[in-house]
Amino acid sequence: MEQRLSVVTLGVSDAAESTAFYKRLGWHPSRKASNDRITFFPMGGAVLALYGRDELAEDVMVPQWNGGFGGVTLAYNVQRREDVETALAEAEKAGARILKSAQDVFWGGYSGYFADPDGYPWEVAWNPYSTLDKDGRLQLDG
Repeated sequence: MEQRLSVVTLGVSDAAESTAFYKRLGWHPSRKASNDRITFFPMGGAVLALYGRDELAEDVMVPQWNGGFGGVTLAYNVQRREDVETALAEAEKAGARILKSAQDVFWGGYSGYFADPDGYPWEVAWNPYSTLDKDGRLQLDG
């Protein structure tokens, strides 16, 4: 199997409301691939999908998620340290709940967390040990 991540799908309580939240962040869904039941946001090589939680649980054939921490976070890396606070403020304005304000972290970076309307935690991080390319893709090795 090739090393690749294609799609991250979030099981959401209300697909329309979750789609509206991410649109308020300024993100643009795929018009061709999205429909009333699922929304796809191109993410620079990968895709974020929003799909009804019940339908996703049925598709995966697992019990319904209980709403607790699922052991997964999503991350949005920024170019500059000061961009962390700006991105967190934009997320809060769009309807996110701030989980952790921007602060210096043990690994040498600067980050904070927000939760989307379904409670999925997003880290906003500046990492002095990696860079973003011109398209905003994280560069780990050089």
